[in-house]
Amino acid sequence: MLSLRISLTLVVTALALPVCAADLAPDVPGMPVAPAPVFSWTGPYAGLRGGIGFLNSDFSIPGASSSEDFNGGLVGGFVGANYQMDTIVVGIEGDLSYNWNKKDLTVFGTPTEAGTDLSGSVVGRVGYAVDRALIFATAGWATTRATIDTPAGDADKTFNGWTVGAGLDYAFTDNLFGRAEYRYNDYSDEEIQGADVDLDEQIVSAGLGVKF
Repeated sequence: MLSLRISLTLVVTALALPVCAADLAPDVPGMPVAPAPVFSWTGPYAGLRGGIGFLNSDFSIPGASSSEDFNGGLVGGFVGANYQMDTIVVGIEGDLSYNWNKKDLTVFGTPTEAGTDLSGSVVGRVGYAVDRALIFATAGWATTRATIDTPAGDADKTFNGWTVGAGLDYAFTDNLFGRAEYRYNDYSDEEIQGADVDLDEQIVSAGLGVKF
């Protein structure tokens, strides 16, 4: 009987020792989990864009006036830099494009080939970031070169004015983003071959950029 009690005591003690050891073992903290990186629009960038320009031109001479539309495609590039403060993004950008909008017409009885070729702008930007989406507005200086070819000779003139617009940038990766944008450009007026020419244009474009 005594031997049975001793055996039971030994068995109970043997079973209790691991439990006590587990209770005495210090808790080992788990590995810390790194927070997911937050995307930022801060930094320089560059890209290409293409779209359609809807150019209106008003021609006037003393006693007569005429209006013509010059619509066509455009392709170009842009470079800029952003700085993000919480959800607000500010930046500066420049762009240069080539336009295909020349057409043949008759202006005040004269056969004329007219249109624009190079155009560009330097603008400031301000936007609101929602993670990888950036809704922005833009405004600044705009320029374009108009060309007129007539039997009496050829001429070109550089117009300078202003531009305003809005758009959306969306980052597909940390470095690659897409863009959709609308611009209104008022190039003001200049005199070409005795006629006063006033130009304004609406542009709808899409682009692809790389953030460095």
